[in-house]
Amino acid sequence: MKKNTRNNILIAVSYSVILIVGMFLGIKFIKDQGFGVKKSPQLASNSDEKLNEILHIINGNYVDDINTDSLQNLPIDSVLHQLDPHSVYLPPADAQDMTDNLEGNFEGVGIEYYMLNDTMMVTGVVKDGPAYQAGIKLGDKILSIDTAVVSGRNLPKDQLTGRFKGKSGTGVSVVLLHPGAPQSNRIMVTRGKVNVSSIDAAYMINNETGYVRISKFGANTDNDFSAAANNLKAKGMKKLILDLRDNGGGYFTAATGLADQFLGENKLIVYTQGKHEPRTDYFSTGTGAFQNGKLAVLINENTASASEIVAGAIQDLGRGIIVGRRSFGKGLVQEQFAFGDGSALNLTIARYYTPSGRSIQKSYKKGYDAYKHELDERMTDGELTGDRTSFQDSIEKTEGVNIPSNKKVKPIGGIQPDIFVKLDTNGYNKFYSNLVSKKILSDYVFNVLTNKYSASFVEQNINIFTINDNDFKDFIGFLQRKNITIDRFQLYNSKNVILNDLKALLCRYYLGDVGYYKAANQTDNAVRQALLNLQ
Repeated sequence: MKKNTRNNILIAVSYSVILIVGMFLGIKFIKDQGFGVKKSPQLASNSDEKLNEILHIINGNYVDDINTDSLQNLPIDSVLHQLDPHSVYLPPADAQDMTDNLEGNFEGVGIEYYMLNDTMMVTGVVKDGPAYQAGIKLGDKILSIDTAVVSGRNLPKDQLTGRFKGKSGTGVSVVLLHPGAPQSNRIMVTRGKVNVSSIDAAYMINNETGYVRISKFGANTDNDFSAAANNLKAKGMKKLILDLRDNGGGYFTAATGLADQFLGENKLIVYTQGKHEPRTDYFSTGTGAFQNGKLAVLINENTASASEIVAGAIQDLGRGIIVGRRSFGKGLVQEQFAFGDGSALNLTIARYYTPSGRSIQKSYKKGYDAYKHELDERMTDGELTGDRTSFQDSIEKTEGVNIPSNKKVKPIGGIQPDIFVKLDTNGYNKFYSNLVSKKILSDYVFNVLTNKYSASFVEQNINIFTINDNDFKDFIGFLQRKNITIDRFQLYNSKNVILNDLKALLCRYYLGDVGYYKAANQTDNAVRQALLNLQ
């Protein structure tokens, strides 16, 4: 099985089922690739002038020396390949998607859907959004949007995405079927501005410990966190677990703003410097929402860029403990240069350094040095509990890199956690990965479990109920009805992982993202270690 070189794909699949369930209509959510973006004024440029403009921008802004004369006759993508992997050109649609995602708002109706048995099923409704106000509810089946029939036709994803997108104030006609209703009905939804918090989940994990999950650093992250922290403090929060795992970054200013929430006045958070950028220091203001109280920050191999700014500051200043696995190692800052056609260039303009002067940027040269982070973190000293050989082979096959099998090196780049939590791959095998990739777990939740467990039961018993053996037997029958070839050994090897994921998905359906993390965190080793070390 092909694995992602940044982390074990089986772990990633488990944590990404939340993304597979659906997406907000009216925006395509894309994972930020770790850009610490600072916006710049839009540049007037047409397609003929663009390459010359890009070379001019590189010559005057790039973090390091670069001979732009040698790049004159290359296509745009080839020009950027001569730089670092985080300097990229974004076509208009991708540039707009990134902006919408990080700004935390978009124009649409504010629902989430899942294609269940070829039918568009509503799996989430943004509270007080246009769809919510129009009466669309969880579990509704959407049959058509305007004149387009969207259910029962096996439409490809690209013919479904964006059908609710449009300017605020415009209407969209929807034919839907409420659960248990004898017939469908047509309603009109008026599109509007939909605001989405950059806080995925915030809740009290016990009487005095709060948990906050942040998956990206958007324009409003520090304000969103402040509101969440004040709400949790009102419920008795004296300790906090801040979960930045799989957070690829976002706006640089959002990272400094979040770090400011934990620090006293006039503490150096981070500084930046590049060939064309003089050293710039960023200090705390002493006005944060959680300056006191014990703090644990969770990180992993996908914690990058803006997330590493926060973790580095917390660690260097002794404000809290870092729990998990070594972070990605992206210590570069990008500025976004926008063109007249809506496209943009994200160009690396500086490196950033933690308060103690550390640059956490890892090597991005292709070859063994670029992957020794993964090797050291997961394959040496027994830190990886899964198959060492298959992990090494996957890197070699995927990246074309020959890795010495017994070479032990000191890792370079990233934030090394204070409390290391091993990557446990037990149960994450090929059969399980296949179930997730084919959305079988989600299908079972929406087809079966939602009929067996009510919303009130899940909400009242989330901390104590489990998906039981009878459910598992039923799940096996479901696989058979789906004509899934069953590998019995791998199925039972993955049993605990499957049951945990089914519960998390069921909780998400009824309770949203906070329900997902409430369920998933009950068996999460990193969360468990954080709680132990916050005593």
